[in-house]
Order: sequence, then structure tokens, then C-alpha cells
Amino acid sequence: MHARDSRGRRFPEHPHPYRSDYARDRDRIVHARAFRRLEAKTQVFTLRFSDHFRNRLTHTLEVSQIARTVAGALALNTELVEALALVHDIGHPPFGHAGERKLDELMRTHGGHFNHNLHALRIVEQFEHRYIGFNGLNLTFEVREGIVKHSRDYNGAEFPELAEYLLDSRPPLESQLIDWVDEIAYNTADLDDALEANLLDLDSLRQEVPFFGEFYAKVEAEHRGAREKLKFNEALRRVLDTLATDLIENTERSVRDARARTVDDIRGAAERLAGFSDLARTQNTLLKRFLFGHVYNHPLITEESERSVRCLEELFQYYLHQAHTMPAPHEEMAREVPRHVVVCDYIAGMTDQFLLRQHQEHVGSVTAESSSRERRPRVR
Repeated sequence: MHARDSRGRRFPEHPHPYRSDYARDRDRIVHARAFRRLEAKTQVFTLRFSDHFRNRLTHTLEVSQIARTVAGALALNTELVEALALVHDIGHPPFGHAGERKLDELMRTHGGHFNHNLHALRIVEQFEHRYIGFNGLNLTFEVREGIVKHSRDYNGAEFPELAEYLLDSRPPLESQLIDWVDEIAYNTADLDDALEANLLDLDSLRQEVPFFGEFYAKVEAEHRGAREKLKFNEALRRVLDTLATDLIENTERSVRDARARTVDDIRGAAERLAGFSDLARTQNTLLKRFLFGHVYNHPLITEESERSVRCLEELFQYYLHQAHTMPAPHEEMAREVPRHVVVCDYIAGMTDQFLLRQHQEHVGSVTAESSSRERRPRVR
């Protein structure tokens, strides 16, 4: 996808003398307040376990790194891919996917819904205020389209507000890659963080994820006497490399088999062309199954998540039913927009710790942070 062929911005701007439109989009995303807030939003493990775990921002940077590598190998537009990778999680609320599920549940009681990708679109279109001439970041069509469509297709009848984003067409390959590299990044990183948190049974991992076990056995044979953590690191690096290589090779093969030569060919294909081979898809599924079975559903993770999400729900109800409790701009907005929508937007933009502080101030119960500090030591 060439920047010269972009469908442009909502508000026309003069070209920059030495940066493409996609490079400018990338830079606008990096300078956005919502992007900076990702540093204080949970990926899986919070800082109360260790200072070394991924947060939503460092995860985003790892996705960007893998995405650039894959896109470069496929001779795609690395600037567009980087912009899409950096913006792909900008709409995440506090407390990871548990927070997203709770906000969606709360919104559905009012006939709405919450989806972090659609919220990201609203952030870059409405909520960021950096420019005199327009609200939002005024990103190119292709970046906005990728925010919406990188991980799923939408039905136009169900989402008429998204009609401009060519819902009957596939997005460009640069967008299609993002969901796959996201999975590569978090599946491997979450295993690494789980080991750091002493929640990972290495023998179980080797047994339940055979291709990791095979890599580990080879590393052991090649580096006898090495520390277990370093052998794990090397095996995990080979897992990441294998999945990224498969994504490159299988996407290239799919494009060739579909005889797609232009972006229009990609858009008109019967299905998305970027993705894993059947073998890699199976291997990736085994990784995900292991993580859900041994990490994401571990009591130390779920108990903390439940406490945090309970704070989110209580704060939502507080703002919803107590007038003049949100900052003035949000209260003014609530005169024109349903209050539950404004409350959802306000909470979705919070960092984990800001939400817990607001909960402590307004609701007054013990926060998940203070409770957790009393219960367990830090891992360093």
C-alpha cells in the first residue's frame, strides 16, 4: 500500500516535505496522550509482581518490532505497518481484557457495547486534541480502516456507523498482518513473564506444547550446563522466529496462489491472505491453550483481576448515578450524549492506578493495589 495511493485524510493537509503520510500518522500516534497512557495499563502481570513485566506499551513496541520485520520481508509498506502496530491497542481500558469484558457487560445493560478497536477509532477521531484545525489526529483512511478491521470483519447492517470503511472488502496486507504478529508477541512474551513470576511449570510446557519441547531439547543438547533460564530464553526465541517465518512464507504463498498483484486484488480476495499455515496455526493454538490453562486462569491472576474489575464496576455505577462527579468537560458532554456512554469513555481512558485512586476516593473501599501488597511479596 503506497502512501501516494491513500484515500487521504478526513481534513486535507499539505504534504510534508520529507515524511510520507503514513510516517506522519505513526508520529502522531506516538505523541498522542492515549499512547502514553498505555505504559500504565496492564498486559497480564502488574508491577506489584515485578518491575520487569510487560505493560500494554512495551507489548505494543514488541508488536511493532515483529510487524516491521514481517512487513519488510514481504516488501510491504513498513511505515503503514508500524503505524497500525503502534495504534492497535490504544483503545484498551484498564485491567486488560478483563476490564474490556466488564465495560462491554455494563454497556450492554444500556443497549450498547464496548470494543477496544472501535474505542480506539473514537480516540483518534474525537478524543485527542492536539491540532487547531480539527479534533482527533486526522489519520489517513488506511490507518483508520486498519484500526477497525485488523482483527475481524464487521457486518454493515450491524455496524452502519462503519460503512465508510469498505466492510465488504478485505483490508490491505499491512493491516491483515497485525493480528497475527500481535499473537506471536503476546504468546511468547506471556510465557516469559509467567516464568519470571514463578507461575510456569517448564516440564508441563515442554509436554503440552511439543514444538517448544523439541526446541528446548535441542538447546539442552547444544548448551549443556547452561542456566535453565537461558535455555528457556533460547527455546522461546526459536518459537518466535518459527512463527514469524511461517507467517512470512505462508502469506507470500497465499498471495501467489490467489494471483493477487495489487492492493485491489487483496481487497477483492474471497478471504484474508495473511496468516499462518495449518501447522503453525496448530502450534500457536497449543501455546494459547497452555497459557489459558496454566497462566491466565491461575488463582493469583484471576483473584487480582476480579478485585480490580470490581473496582471498575463500582466506579462506573458511581459516575453513572451521581451527577457532577466527572471532570467538567465530561459532565458537559453528558448533556448531549447518553451519560452511560460518557462514563464508559472516561473510564476506558484511565490507567490502572488512576482508576484505583478514583475508586478509593469516591467509593472508599480497599483497592486492589493495597490488598495485593498485603497479600504477597514482590518478585524481582
